[in-house]
Order: sequence, then structure tokens, then C-alpha cells
Amino acid sequence: MQHPTYRPTVSRRRLLKSIGAAAAGAALLPAFGIAEDNPSAEVEDKATNIRVTELHAFVLTGRVILKINTNFGVSGWGEIKHLDLPVAAMLARSMFNAIKDENPTRIEYLWQKMYRAHRDQRGGPFMVSTIAGIDMALWDIAGKLHRVPVYRLLGGPTRSKIRFYPTAQAKKIAPGGPRPFSGTPRDIKGMVDHIKQIRKQVGPDGAVMFDAHSCLPPATVIQFANAIEPYDVLFIEEPWVPGNIEVAKRIRKSVRVPLATGERDRTIWGLLPYLHEGVVDILQPDVGPAGGISQMKKIAAIAEAYHVPLAPHNGLSALGLTASFHVVASIPMFLIHEGYLGQAANIARKNWTIDKNGYASLPEGVGLCVDVDEKALVATAAEVPKGARGWSSPRLEDGSVADY
Repeated sequence: MQHPTYRPTVSRRRLLKSIGAAAAGAALLPAFGIAEDNPSAEVEDKATNIRVTELHAFVLTGRVILKINTNFGVSGWGEIKHLDLPVAAMLARSMFNAIKDENPTRIEYLWQKMYRAHRDQRGGPFMVSTIAGIDMALWDIAGKLHRVPVYRLLGGPTRSKIRFYPTAQAKKIAPGGPRPFSGTPRDIKGMVDHIKQIRKQVGPDGAVMFDAHSCLPPATVIQFANAIEPYDVLFIEEPWVPGNIEVAKRIRKSVRVPLATGERDRTIWGLLPYLHEGVVDILQPDVGPAGGISQMKKIAAIAEAYHVPLAPHNGLSALGLTASFHVVASIPMFLIHEGYLGQAANIARKNWTIDKNGYASLPEGVGLCVDVDEKALVATAAEVPKGARGWSSPRLEDGSVADY
């Protein structure tokens, strides 16, 4: 059977209008950096000539603040904590040699360059936490160059606000120090009563969390977890000492309460075993020890594959806390975010607020969206006593050394 030939009916006016629109579109192409004859030529980074020129490390009480300068006059800020701080500052200055004269917008490349720089040092807490501070600063620079908040560079916001704690609606409590290898009825009752008290404060709609701080031995965790089932805690945090997945599996088999951990684990490689072995319900990476914004975004992606949400740990100032917020703003699976305001508040000022329901707004501004008072930073750093941090030694009642 012969089919009739298709002849589209296009009026002269419609044809001329289409030609005019196409011509107008072609005129706009250069403005958007598109070349019809060779599109790849216009994909080149417009900031290809920007280079890292300097790194400054300021040792404060409890943290190191990093500043990275470029030849474009754009600077980025980062933060390091959880380490012997004078050593961390020295390491940051040393690692600067790996990024000096490099393009700061090549963030993933520079992360890999620093991490793989020394086969005998890669992956340790000093290296990863120091890389994290540098990584934050590089993302800060990239956001400022593009005139957008960092979460826009991470794929854009997936939510309009961030659930936050501690607030009146969400509280976390701790055991108050190391405990013996198995608890007495009085030991367990004291912790359970504390849970009951906080549950009463926040009500049935609030969140109660318990931070075991890795200082409750496995038997005590199991005793305690089974006793608090009626009070519906959001999770028990750090129910084991990191480093032995078999202990985590043993606790997981004996406990029905949701379990969370990850604040002291580094990179995707350190957190993956928890997911693979199915021992956690919630993952708690810290943007510092985990390796920065770059690693935290990857951790969120692999956790999503296991349908495990993030509840990020954070003990940093507004600088590091806001860096973590940018990741949380851009990921799909998220539960709640920890943060403690007031740390270095005269130096790093946030551009977000917490509402009456315990939700933080998204960061506003460009880059990390944190204002750093450099004068106050320099003055504060000058007053910090020189030398290494003190070393704590948690003990049990019999004088033996305990985990914490």
C-alpha cells in the first residue's frame, strides 16, 4: 500500500519567526560560552589562570584556621580540629607545597594529589584532617569565583532548611565518662533515668539521642540499649571503639535500638565497612576527620546506596560547621545535624539562623558564606600559648586506662 507523502504546512509568517528566533539564539551563544563549530573550545575554565600563592595557618585554642590566597585576590578559609594543633599547623604549611602554583578550582585533583603524596602517610588522622581544612578553603575560593554558595556547586539544594541539634526539640546526652566492662543495676538505671528525663523535656515529638562516646564497653552497651527501648531514642552514637568491625557486628546483633557512628572515621574507605556489614542505621561523618567537603559528599552518595541517612557530627566553629551544612543542603538522605555555636564566634560569623522549631536556614552569600574577622583572628592567635596540647588519660575506678 502506498502511503501519502507527508508535507508539513508552515506559513510564511511562522517560518520567518522561526528564522528570527534562531538568529537571536545564535547571537546569544557567545554570551553563554558556546561555539557552534567547536563547543569544547568554550568549555575551558574561565579562571584557568588563577593560582594558589600562599597558605597561612593560625593556631587558636581548640582549632587551626587556614587561609589560602590566590593571585586573583580571592581567598578561602578552612578549619582543622581534633589534632595536636601546632603539629597540624606545621603539616598544613608543609602540604602547601603540593598545591602551590596550582589552580585552586581543581579541587578533586588537589585532594587526590595531597592524599596520595606519600605512600607511608596516606589515610592517617593528621593527613586527612589537614587535607579537610585545605579542601574547605578551596571550595570557598571556587564558590567566590562563581559568586554562588558552595552547595550550588555540589548540585544545588535538596532541602530548604536543616534539622539541627542541640535545641529545645532535640537533645543528646552522654554517659558522663568511661564505664566498667559490664554494668551494675545502678549503673544502667542511672543512664536510663537520664533518658527518661530528657524524653519528658522534649515530649513525644522531640528527639533524644545518647552518645556512648565509645567509652561504654560492648556488654554495657547491650545492657543499656535493651533497657531504653521503650523511650524511642533517635539513635545511640559511637556504641563501639572504631577499628574492629567484629565488635560492631556483635553489638548490632544484640541491639534493636538505632545505632549511629562515623565521627572518627576517615574517608569513604574508612566508613564503607559499616555500610557493607549493615551495622549502622545512621552514618555520622565529620567534615573535618572525614576529609573535607569533597569526601563528605562521596560518603553521602555511598550511604544513599545502602539507604542510610547522614546525621553529621560537628565540633567545629561556624566555619567548619557551615562547610558541613553545604554538603547536607545538597544530599537527599539526611536526618539531623550536630553543631555548637559560640566557638570562635568573634572570628568566624555564620550567615544562617535557627528557627523556633529547631531548623537552620541554608547558608547565605558566596563560597562557604562565613565572614572571617582577620584582625580578630591574628590578635587571638598571638595570645595562644605556644606548645603542644595537653594529653588526657581517662581512667576507670581501679586506675586502669579507659577508652573515651
